[in-house]
Amino acid sequence: MNKDRQADAEKLSWLSDAQTQMREAFEALAGRTLQTNAEEFLKRSDERLSHLVTPLKENLTILDKQVRDLEAKREGAYKGLEEQLRHLSTTHADLQKTTVSLTQALRSPTVRGRWGELQLRRVVEMAGMVKNVQYVEQLSTDNGRPDMITYLPNGGMLPLDAKVPLESYLDAMESENDQERKIKLTSHAKAMKDRVRELSKRQYWDQFEQMPDFVVMFVPNEACLGAAFDSDPGLLDFAIDQRVLITTPVTLLALLKAVSYGWQQHQLTENSRKIAEQGKELYQRLSTLFDHLTDLQKNLNRTVDRFNKTIGSIENRLLPSARKFEEMGIATTELSMPDRIDTSVRLPAPKD
Repeated sequence: MNKDRQADAEKLSWLSDAQTQMREAFEALAGRTLQTNAEEFLKRSDERLSHLVTPLKENLTILDKQVRDLEAKREGAYKGLEEQLRHLSTTHADLQKTTVSLTQALRSPTVRGRWGELQLRRVVEMAGMVKNVQYVEQLSTDNGRPDMITYLPNGGMLPLDAKVPLESYLDAMESENDQERKIKLTSHAKAMKDRVRELSKRQYWDQFEQMPDFVVMFVPNEACLGAAFDSDPGLLDFAIDQRVLITTPVTLLALLKAVSYGWQQHQLTENSRKIAEQGKELYQRLSTLFDHLTDLQKNLNRTVDRFNKTIGSIENRLLPSARKFEEMGIATTELSMPDRIDTSVRLPAPKD
């Protein structure tokens, strides 16, 4: 019995050792298989990821380059914009200085007067008018001297005078108080009205022959005149009653363009008249020439007729007698008679 138990115990021990060895072998085999599969899986995963990641990496590289280029361009644009802003700031500062200088200069009555005359001359030149032909400057009269006289067709004259009442207007523009600005603009309108009265009292229309019934007051600043009209709506009617026509560069240019067009039409009319006179004179001279040619034709026809009659008389009366001398042998040469003229001189009749 002990031997059987011992044999059974050995069998059980051997079986247990065999199970343990088999378990270890399977575990080792399973571990190696799992490791192999894992390595294979990782290898294949790396290959698949490589196929997926490589294009993505290339696209990211390209995108990174584009972003860098865009950033470089943006920085360049910002630098250019900064330079432009710096230049604009400098230009604005220079313009502000120039504006201040101009404003200070225009506060001087002498400078304002010269500036107004210069603007008036520029407008006249823009209208295409010729100095000393269609207009003259500073022509003296008994009651004053207008800045310019514009000649009209048929001997008419149009006086132009530049007025620049800007002092109150400049004060109003520099004022920051609305009430004070309104007071200055009212003063500006009054100054404009005083210039109208001044021009009206000169009565330029009585100084020249064929003068129009008004004088042109030129204000070289549109805003200045607009502010005066806004402050005093009756200013235009007052000026017209005083026989003064207030104009700005735009309205004066339109007026002078109309005058220039009138000169063109006058010149065309004058040229047409001269052409008609020349045509009439040419026709009279042609008529006289045709009369002379007719007389010459008659004389030529008369001469041809007499020539032919003379030839006929020679043939009928003298030639037979002369031929007898040839028959008698006295003449040594044969007589050669000229032919008669059969064609009459003829001239075409002049057309009506």
